[in-house]
Amino acid sequence: MKRALVIQLTRFGDLVQTKRLVLTLQRLGFTVHLCLDRSLENLARIIYPACEIHPLIAHGSGIDGQGIDTVLPVNYEVFKQLFEIDFTEIYNLNFSAMNYALSSMFDPKKVKGHKRVKGQTMKDPWFELGFRLAAERRNNINLVDYWAALSPDMLPAKDVNPVAAPGGKGIGVVLAGRESRRSLPYDVLAPLVMSVRSKIKNKDIFLLGSKAERDAGRKLISKFPAAIAQSTVNLAGETDWKGLVDAVTGLDVVITPDTGTMHLAAHLGVPVLGFFLSSAWCTETGPYGEGHTILQANTDCSPCMESQPCYHDLKCLAPFKDPLTARYLATRKPEHLPAGISVFESGCDFLGTEFILKAGNDPSGVRRQRLRKFIGCHLGVLDIGEHGPFPDLAEKFYKDKDWITA
Repeated sequence: MKRALVIQLTRFGDLVQTKRLVLTLQRLGFTVHLCLDRSLENLARIIYPACEIHPLIAHGSGIDGQGIDTVLPVNYEVFKQLFEIDFTEIYNLNFSAMNYALSSMFDPKKVKGHKRVKGQTMKDPWFELGFRLAAERRNNINLVDYWAALSPDMLPAKDVNPVAAPGGKGIGVVLAGRESRRSLPYDVLAPLVMSVRSKIKNKDIFLLGSKAERDAGRKLISKFPAAIAQSTVNLAGETDWKGLVDAVTGLDVVITPDTGTMHLAAHLGVPVLGFFLSSAWCTETGPYGEGHTILQANTDCSPCMESQPCYHDLKCLAPFKDPLTARYLATRKPEHLPAGISVFESGCDFLGTEFILKAGNDPSGVRRQRLRKFIGCHLGVLDIGEHGPFPDLAEKFYKDKDWITA
């Protein structure tokens, strides 16, 4: 029996974005084992019912009030269990200390992604190239495809998630993302939600988020007219993982910043209307599959690094405050879109999920398409004789050590 271990120790959205890799391995005949933070165990069992789940404590959320002294005994048992399984391949997707510790238990020749060899941290050649490609964030590939490309013969992108289609249940509104600058303030969000609602047959609104966003939900409702407020349900902090899946399933649209719930909606085939600003850029982390729409802040300083201070007075937020944005959402006419926002719709191509410009400007679009072909040729998805050569891109992204250590 072929067994593959996928080590994904980051958060909600990343777990969902591992889907193409998991499905690819299953199609290749592997029994897939998934090692993740314990806080995501129940969600993983819903999303990946055919996987063997190995939950450990990788974050504070995994401790769940049981005390820091529970970490070692819990993780020791998981490490021991994994060590005793004869894995054919190990996919280590992150580069935390615990990821490296886990990878060190296995033959380095079996480990793909991040690993430690004789005490030295190393990356798979594809990850080495991926880190270099990330220097051009506007032209980067989707994170789903980045992880999936560790395995040969990737599942076609169109087979990963259902084509998004309205389900008739109403509108979901995700109140905030993990990074605060990526989220619209409630007073900016309210008129945009009302514009979207004007185009949806079922007028019910469901607010989604954690307990920390419950008050933001109340503030958002306070900005709605009374009739709209009465048809709005604040579910923030009220759902477990199954409850969140049930709440999102069948919605007509999910309005959201770059969040884990956004990726869950794409997984379920629910159309996403994403508002991307600050450090979020749709080609990197946008919803996967066909049928999603992103309003992307397109300023000269975006995308930025969330960990760095903003010295531009959050100018990427300004276009979302412009009344023209609400008007555009009601009419979907390009002439109503204000400067500073570009509208993209998602689709699938030879490499994975791509975002196609529908309104506004995309000054890097031509280069992004060329980079996608370069990556496609590198991965063997495209014929370089037909689509190449790429001397300038090879000069920039390939290094001498790639050939020395290959």
